[in-house]
Parts: sequence; C-alpha cells; structure tokens
Amino acid sequence: MTDVIAHPDAGAYDDPALERAYRKQRLAGAFRLFSKFGFDEGVAGHITARDPERADHFWVNPFGMHFGRIRTSDLILVNDSSEIVEGAGMVNTAAFAIHSQVHAARPDVTAAAHAHSLHGKAWSSLGRLLEPITQDVCAFYEDHGLFDDFTGVVLNTEEGKRIAHALGDYKAVILRNHGLLTVGQSVDEAAWWFITMERSCQAQLLASAAGTPIHISAESAQLTHSQVGSHLAGRFSFQPLFDRIVTEQPDLLD
Repeated sequence: MTDVIAHPDAGAYDDPALERAYRKQRLAGAFRLFSKFGFDEGVAGHITARDPERADHFWVNPFGMHFGRIRTSDLILVNDSSEIVEGAGMVNTAAFAIHSQVHAARPDVTAAAHAHSLHGKAWSSLGRLLEPITQDVCAFYEDHGLFDDFTGVVLNTEEGKRIAHALGDYKAVILRNHGLLTVGQSVDEAAWWFITMERSCQAQLLASAAGTPIHISAESAQLTHSQVGSHLAGRFSFQPLFDRIVTEQPDLLD
C-alpha cells in the first residue's frame, strides 16, 4: 500500500512530482467520501485538481467509474483541449466544459467539485441563495453565487464560461435546477465546502419545512464567515474525514 503524503507546512511542495502525488491522493479520498455520503448519481459528478506544473491541465475522475472505486492511479490528466494526457478512460464532456472554464477564470483555484447531491439539487430548484440561518452556512455568507439558468446538460465551454462568470470570486455557486459547485485553493478545501454546503441545503430545507427560520444578523454572519469560511478553515475541516476514509479504504492510495 502507498503511504499517505503529509500536508506540506509551507502550503505546497517545492517538488512538483510530490505536490502532484499529494493532490491526487486527496482527490481520490474526496471521491471516496462523496460516495460514502451518497453524492454520486449514476455517472454524474466530478472533482478536479489543477496540475502543479501544467496550469491548464487538471486531474479528474474517468467517466463512468463509480466514486467508491476510484484510486489515485485511476485519475486521468486532461489538457485544455479535452485530450487525455495521462491515464486511461474517457473524460466526461460536462466535466471538461465546466471545470476547464472555472480553472481558466480562477487562477487562484486549485480544485473544483460538482455533484448531483440530493439536497443541493433540491435547493437549487428554488433559484435562491442560501440564507444565514446556521453557524455552518455562514461560511457562504456573501460568498456564493447563483447561476440562474438551465438549458440542459452542460456540453460546451460557452456554458462553462457562463457558470464561471456566475461563480465570480466566490467559493461556491448554486446551479439552478442542477446542483452545487464549490472551489478551493486545495482539494481539501473544495471538497469540504461541497460537503458542508450540501448539508447547509439540507438544514435550510428542513428548517423551512418546519417553520420560518430566524436569520443570523448581518454583523454576526460576517464575523462567523471570517471564523469558519477561510481557506485554512476549509482545509482543516477536511482532515478528519480524509484520515477516516484512508483508514477505512486504504486501497484508494494505490
């Protein structure tokens, strides 16, 4: 079994090969967690990690492989022309259309996550932003956008550009009638934002069904955002989940 590569103290490894291996391990772990949490829906969904040397290339899951089976060695490297540069399998057309444009528009982003999770797509059908009703959702306070359109499966980069525009400088965007998309400066961060955003959609739906949720004040929501919505908070929150999934499913490192 391959050993877990520890997080570099300085934020990234000087050796691109080591940084690449690190990102791929986290990516495989994120897929396993998405499977465990039930975020998979047939062949839909994708998480990407920018390559540390080739900024216009990203690592992604092979089209049609179940999240719960993905190992580090299964990941494929795709260039900006949707060609597979490393690995075997096919690239999801929607994954390329969306992620290529998000990575191009946001050079600060290392990873992006999108899946058709149940509560995310249910909330997306309302065409509304999340409201500041819990501590956790304040991570997205004034920090998520809305792509207020749906024209079918995203199959071209022009639609991907529109999604990237709706994302703007935020950490997440709600895709109306579709689901959620989150980004981060690390795979850990992007994956955690997706996990907690999905749960925030669930909390919003439950609270709204039970009554009228009480909103956190703007001042308190902004303060809480600074406490739970930082890059460090996102990355750190992912660590217990990654440790758990590696312990339970060590083959993901192969």
